[in-house]
Amino acid sequence: MVSNISSALNAYQQALSRIGAQTPAAPAVQPQEGDSFQNMVQDVLGDTVKLAKQAEATTIQGLQGKADIQDVVQAIANAENALETVVAVRDTAIKAYQSIIQMTI
Repeated sequence: MVSNISSALNAYQQALSRIGAQTPAAPAVQPQEGDSFQNMVQDVLGDTVKLAKQAEATTIQGLQGKADIQDVVQAIANAENALETVVAVRDTAIKAYQSIIQMTI
């Protein structure tokens, strides 16, 4: 059983490294004058994906015994908070869109 877990972990790490190599790093969010809402949303989504990948990498390191459990929990909590924020903004945008659509002309 241990060999199956080890081989699965190795395969997951290889896939994660390939994904990381294909995906360019997202720049830090630096709002500047003239930036559009779309650019801001893309930056925030990029940061959220980056946090999720960091949480996955930290979790893998924790499984291998290379990271402290506190680091794993903190990375997962940061990724979860970022995702919850994105979902809340999405829900609010959908509600606003539905309100606009229901307005009479």
